[in-house]
Amino acid sequence: MGSTPNSHLLTLDEAAAFLRKSPAQLRWMRHRSEGPKSAKLQGRVMYREQDLVAWVDAAFEAEEAR
Repeated sequence: MGSTPNSHLLTLDEAAAFLRKSPAQLRWMRHRSEGPKSAKLQGRVMYREQDLVAWVDAAFEAEEAR
């Protein structure tokens, strides 16, 4: 499994800004396994931009299904 050529890695702070959440909110979501996919790379939590977009898309799809 490799990453796609267009995948961009974001730090916790960058991902929080992308999602318009505070870093603390994103940390709590990660702790509860409720947020977008993330990985710890060399001691730092990172997010792929494509996973953030997929997570947002899934939230909109869930709302539409209601």
